[in-house]
Amino acid sequence: MKVAVLGGGSFGTSISLLIARKFPEVPVILLVRREDQAQEISEGGTNEKYLPGIRLPPNVTASTDPAEVLRGADRVVHAVPLQQTRAALAEFAPHFPRGLHSIVALSKGLELDSGKTVSQVIREGLGPALAQTEICVVSGPSFAVEIAQGCPTSLVAASRDDAALESAQSLLVGPTLRVNTTHDVMGVELCGALKNVLALAAGIIDGMDLGRNAMAGLVAQGCSEIRWLATKMGAEPTTVAGLAGVGDIMLTCFNDMSRNRTVGLRLGRGESLEDILGSTGQVVEGVKTAGVVASLARRHGVYMPVLTAVSVILEGQVSAREAVEEVMNLPQQAEH
Repeated sequence: MKVAVLGGGSFGTSISLLIARKFPEVPVILLVRREDQAQEISEGGTNEKYLPGIRLPPNVTASTDPAEVLRGADRVVHAVPLQQTRAALAEFAPHFPRGLHSIVALSKGLELDSGKTVSQVIREGLGPALAQTEICVVSGPSFAVEIAQGCPTSLVAASRDDAALESAQSLLVGPTLRVNTTHDVMGVELCGALKNVLALAAGIIDGMDLGRNAMAGLVAQGCSEIRWLATKMGAEPTTVAGLAGVGDIMLTCFNDMSRNRTVGLRLGRGESLEDILGSTGQVVEGVKTAGVVASLARRHGVYMPVLTAVSVILEGQVSAREAVEEVMNLPQQAEH
């Protein structure tokens, strides 16, 4: 067996480490963008920018050559950030092994121009030659560093194909990782994207020191808004209540390890978005997704005052404080 992992960020690297520990005789090869990063991983056994202080198993290597990484691969894991996925697959797709049964997709978000989900973008990027390849989306409450450290973690895999789900479980499940399964691909993908926007809102509330009451009310309202939109788009409400939904929402909204929450925190304290993003050095998916969520809410006629408020704050149309005041002055509503 050979495992190809597309993307050398924190999550792709941590999953590579987990697979390599489970299968110590199997080569696990990451496709990265920079030659110095490939050399660091292959020769030094580290990826300090994304997983500082973590040692990688000797069967984890890296390359910048997609042909080398994908040649002969039995399993492929996609960990390229969503906004870069379409362009990346235009380069990678010709090198994919023909007859590949399934791909495990770790990316989260909604594509800016189209509003499409991860599996939809990957499907289009693979092209007709790989039309039979199944896509299995994996999501849930997980910080990459804790996966790498061996902390107990639970995720959910989503695919319409049972064999793809079984393949993902056989690759990932181990002593420190559970992987539940569902056929609700849309629900898992929407939850994975929308929770990042809610985490920005949660950070803003804390950055403004508005208190625990405000935080609880905001997150509860945000959970309802995610459920309203997701079910309108065909998702199951039970998915929103599970690992991919409420589980991931709790992790990203209440923990300062969350990049999205941290950006919101700094916005709430008065920093400019430009300065914040200039200092992060990593993808903050919620910032890119917020405008798409507002567009989807309009398209599907779903009332989402909290999540759409994040979009207008990021666009500079209102301040964080003005947005909070507007939400608090909305008409009272019945619970549903």
